[in-house]
Amino acid sequence: MQARSALFDLYGDYLRPRGGRAPVAALVRLLAPLGIAPPAVRTAVSRMVRQGWLHPLRLVSGPGYLLTPKAARRLDEAAARIYRTGRNGWDGRFDLVLLHGPLPKREANRLAFLGYGSLGDHAWVAPRAAEEVDTVLVDAGIGYERFSAAHAAGSPGAAEVVGRAWDLSELARSYEAFVSDLRPVVIAVNTRSSDEEAYAARFRLVHAWRSFLFRDPQLPPSLLPPRWPGASAAGFFDRHSARLRPAADRYVERCLQSAGRGSRVGFSDT
Repeated sequence: MQARSALFDLYGDYLRPRGGRAPVAALVRLLAPLGIAPPAVRTAVSRMVRQGWLHPLRLVSGPGYLLTPKAARRLDEAAARIYRTGRNGWDGRFDLVLLHGPLPKREANRLAFLGYGSLGDHAWVAPRAAEEVDTVLVDAGIGYERFSAAHAAGSPGAAEVVGRAWDLSELARSYEAFVSDLRPVVIAVNTRSSDEEAYAARFRLVHAWRSFLFRDPQLPPSLLPPRWPGASAAGFFDRHSARLRPAADRYVERCLQSAGRGSRVGFSDT
């Protein structure tokens, strides 16, 4: 697990609901159970500041970092998809985006995050229109056109679009591997486990699940194969993320309170 990715998970899942800020000592303590050393945290924090995701600030306990508005919006979007809140059904229309030029990797990753799949070098499609696509492409200086393409669920046309844009067989295998890999991690945590152990297990569970944000377009059930493994994987995630949450929250609160008493680990006052 890389420090920068772990920091996004930490802020998104634990710190955003607590004001989106934390002293650096708490960041170090909260990433330590994941095997991430203080120098790696320092490097990742500095990089996130340069990229506009974090803003340095002075807290009573010393230096700390606050989520920028851009980061808060991105993490809120991710949380809504991770916990599947506010998800609507399908109205039978695909959003088709035709580009006038090649799409750089950064923008391609952003479209994938928004649920779009590639139909070729200059065509992207999604089961739901995302307003942010316009901002992504305009900021990148890429000309484009958008169309609404209607296909009945279960029709050959809809199946062809899905088959060309996404590799559902590979995605299904990834969901099966997710459950297989994470089951021993979360099952190992029981009533005799410490809060730190529960926190570390839950963190790894959410971190692995978050990777599907860039791979799963969240197709409506009518466009998915029968007995879709993503559904059972979602149930597995929901059960164990909820079961481990109280102990994980206790550990986070202790780390924040300890750091608030003025302890500083591995950072200078910059």
